[in-house]
Amino acid sequence: MARLAPSPSTPSAPPTPSPAATTPPRPRSSPPWPPSPRRHNSATPEEQSTMAASCGFSSLDALIDATVPKTIRISDIRLPKFDAGLTESEMIAHMSRLANKNKVFKSFIGMGYYDTLVPGVILRNVMENPAWYTQYTPYQAEIAQGRLESLLNFQTMISDLTALPMSNASLLDEGTAAAEAMAMCNNIQKGKKKTFLVASNCHPQTIDVCKTRADGFDIKVVVADLKDFDYKSNDVCGVLVQYPGTEGEILDYGEFIKNAHAHGVKVVMATDLLALTVLKPPGELGADIVVGSAQRFGVPMGYGGPHAAFLATSQEYKRMMPGRIIGVSVDSTGKPGLRMAMQTREQHIRRDKATSNICTAQVGDLCLFFISVHLFPALGVIIHLVLLRNLQALLANMAAMYAVYHGPEGLKAIAERVHGLSCAFAHGLKKLGTATLQDLPFFDTVKVKCSNAKAIADEACKNEMNLRVVDSDTVSDLIRILLDNG
Repeated sequence: MARLAPSPSTPSAPPTPSPAATTPPRPRSSPPWPPSPRRHNSATPEEQSTMAASCGFSSLDALIDATVPKTIRISDIRLPKFDAGLTESEMIAHMSRLANKNKVFKSFIGMGYYDTLVPGVILRNVMENPAWYTQYTPYQAEIAQGRLESLLNFQTMISDLTALPMSNASLLDEGTAAAEAMAMCNNIQKGKKKTFLVASNCHPQTIDVCKTRADGFDIKVVVADLKDFDYKSNDVCGVLVQYPGTEGEILDYGEFIKNAHAHGVKVVMATDLLALTVLKPPGELGADIVVGSAQRFGVPMGYGGPHAAFLATSQEYKRMMPGRIIGVSVDSTGKPGLRMAMQTREQHIRRDKATSNICTAQVGDLCLFFISVHLFPALGVIIHLVLLRNLQALLANMAAMYAVYHGPEGLKAIAERVHGLSCAFAHGLKKLGTATLQDLPFFDTVKVKCSNAKAIADEACKNEMNLRVVDSDTVSDLIRILLDNG
């Protein structure tokens, strides 16, 4: 469009310069913000003195002396003598030397922890990608649709494998998930039934976590064999069983679940995701709540954690679920969108009405976890002591990506390979004729009875292999299979 010239009869006034035009440009050598190191360091002593003076005190010590009550002060602080500080490269070299002193054995222990390979594409693009591992809870759904979609994939994967329609977006670990399920059973029964039965074939760490959590809820945990479960007291809110069992056995829980339901008891089933690709899913067996760990889907053991757990249930109990659920909604323009839904937790509603206070499962600070797993695998125990946040959402995303990467048929092929090699191992032991194997079906864990179990475990340890000794004459040996070809 042509620009109009001013009329000759009305001479135009000279344009008023804008403030920006009169301000000289800032030299490039002086940016409007402090240099990067200063932005991330605390105040200098000079700045602290200035701030203290503005409050009417001569120094920071004088300010603290006037504000901190003497009753809570520690008068005698003795710090240990520290060595001289190290540079970053010196620290890495020092930690590498420490790590090289350790021996990383092959683990045949099982109990819910499995050696697995992370596909390279997931390792590079998710686990080592700061766009994934630095993210916090996706409160702003409009800028977190990608992560929300991945967590929705995680929920869909869990629902498909468990045959239950509702799944949350991960929990802390299998033991915590089982304890949350126990609290769910108590809430479903409105707190009127205070006994929770736990099958002795559950993983020992899961039993321990349930016992610890039960103390705070005034719930009585009874650990017993399945055949000894007693519902006559009419005080049982739920039961917990393992599928497959901690020693490898696969039981048919159909009649057991029917009997529990006949007495008004809810059934919680802890399970293995990879096994569910070839076993009848818990939802079809009648389980009310299903829990477990997703570590087996492409997440390193990392010295025992962190890992992503899951909890699935029916639509009937969706308001009782712990953690967060990713829901499908629409945005302001009517387009499909994802958001966090039904967050019935402590920070959103009144504490006495909350079903759970699990809220750290959506955090993703991976830096130290990455260091422990990939740079110093034998130092995981040291690094994990200073983890900043729980990483479950990131690891749930990794598990979801692992499932997408392999697909349903790929996961089933891995499960069949694991089971096939387990059967080959069991067949070889039978041919030797020196040990007795359990008669029950198994997936990947073989229970062996022999006269010298402890000696066998000690000899295996000398050869850098860890076996699980169940009792003085029984070894539970997990076939160690790398679950992925990379």
